[in-house]
Amino acid sequence: MSSPAASADQPAVWIYDTTLRDGAQREGLSLSIEDKLRIAHKLDALGIPFIEGGWPGANPKDVQFFWQLKEEPLQQAEVVAFCSTRRPGKAADTDPMLQAILAAGTHWVTLFGKSWDLHVVEGLQTTLEENLAMIGDTIAFLRSQGRRVIYDAEHWFDGYKANPDYALQTLGSALAAGAEWLVLCDTNGGTLPHEVGQIVADVQAWLQTQTHHSEERGTPQLGIHTHNDADMAVANAIAAVQQGATMVQGTINGYGERCGNANLCSVIPNLQLKLGQPCLPPERLQSLTETSRFVSELANLAPDDHAPFVGLSAFAHKGGIHVSAVEKNPKTYEHIAPDAIGNRRRIVVSDQSGLSNILAKARNFGIELHKQDTASRQLLNRLKELEHEGYQFEAAEASFELLMREVLGQRPSFFELRGFQVHCDNLPSEAHWKTRSLATVKVAINDQEILEAAEGNGPVSALDRALRKALANFYPAIANFHLSDYKVRILDGRAGTDAKTRVLIESSNGHQRWTTVGVSGNIIEASYQAVVEGLEYGLMQQAHPLASCDIPSTQLGDNPSTPVT
Repeated sequence: MSSPAASADQPAVWIYDTTLRDGAQREGLSLSIEDKLRIAHKLDALGIPFIEGGWPGANPKDVQFFWQLKEEPLQQAEVVAFCSTRRPGKAADTDPMLQAILAAGTHWVTLFGKSWDLHVVEGLQTTLEENLAMIGDTIAFLRSQGRRVIYDAEHWFDGYKANPDYALQTLGSALAAGAEWLVLCDTNGGTLPHEVGQIVADVQAWLQTQTHHSEERGTPQLGIHTHNDADMAVANAIAAVQQGATMVQGTINGYGERCGNANLCSVIPNLQLKLGQPCLPPERLQSLTETSRFVSELANLAPDDHAPFVGLSAFAHKGGIHVSAVEKNPKTYEHIAPDAIGNRRRIVVSDQSGLSNILAKARNFGIELHKQDTASRQLLNRLKELEHEGYQFEAAEASFELLMREVLGQRPSFFELRGFQVHCDNLPSEAHWKTRSLATVKVAINDQEILEAAEGNGPVSALDRALRKALANFYPAIANFHLSDYKVRILDGRAGTDAKTRVLIESSNGHQRWTTVGVSGNIIEASYQAVVEGLEYGLMQQAHPLASCDIPSTQLGDNPSTPVT
């Protein structure tokens, strides 16, 4: 089988990405044409050899995508058009759907057809013989037009288990017509790995008995396309590869209809790093984490922090014993080196933390502390006191850095809060009552008091706007900061409306994201704490980008509040 881009180096397993088509069928996910183009180029840069762009003719967006991609061609990947077999009783060369596929101008086409006799009879409402003809006729027509064909055998595993003889006949029809790849699809996602392995082995044995392939095209190869309805998509894909499948179809982050598709962010490193089956150039593999987060951003879906390999928490260490061991040898609690796939190790601090966590976390911020330092012990004790009050720093690393620098006397003072007030009015409107919030804040900057007021659609919005107005003339960079997420949690529901509230606010400057935390029995005060620290941290990053800074223990002494340079 020749490389899709005529590369001299062929991977052991060809990765076929269907994020732009199958992944986009996820509930709540919608990609614009521009989104699809940017993702396609990102996947191309990652080294993905096949990128399925969509179904031209099924919707105008996909037609336009293929046309625009001709103006912005990919560097190494083959873009693939997707479609179904011809309709029952129709000729392939007159089917408008297939004309749209040809107009897309792709070298490769993926065609799907029915493998399960149940679907043929009840879904297509045609005969088993006509279904075989539909598969063969469509592939033969595409081949006559110079296209190379990947055949997706839809509902393959269910079909094979129900009627293996007929299921194999559908593959035979595809082979005879010139399909170069036969991709076995677990469309309903309910097959288990041991079944996938056995059935793929059966098909491999059957393939050896076939003589349809030509010298020009070589021996047909098998691929696998799995869905995650039984949480087995990745395991099933790997089981198929272990039985000889040479293509894996999946999506970035496992996006897809219902429970999703095989997650390529797990499939690729498992195959390449664990099983020694190269999928991507080694230097490209280091872009996997970045690609995962890039796609989630464009899809407007929060990244899964606990996703294997690429998640923010995939290499996060919280228990003190774990951290101490990882500091000595990362292999003690990490199954791969995080930088192999572009991720990084994180040390999480919490009320379960020991000094090892504190020291390791400080190093992340460019500060070298030691166990014998008084500041280290004071920081650990202060952390545990605050978490007892309800603060949580696992997900609020910006607040923890501010706390750490405060204990060390390194926290810069950009402004001083002198107080705030919030007034809310319920005003009648045509359809319902409308709430208007007015906030007044007083801050001091260089001993100059500033009083500002602003309205918002809620008390937190009004406070945020008023504070920004007060600071804008002194710190213009604030205009680039925006709130990107806001989470509220009641800490003790049994206390009812008197319960403490913890607020997490994620802020961004367009390049970085940081999270701050506030806790109070008053939700407005808790929110305000988090808003203030979010602005403060952003300004600190703007004014003093973090640099490595070693702090000798003798310099810290017994007074951690003494400024350290």
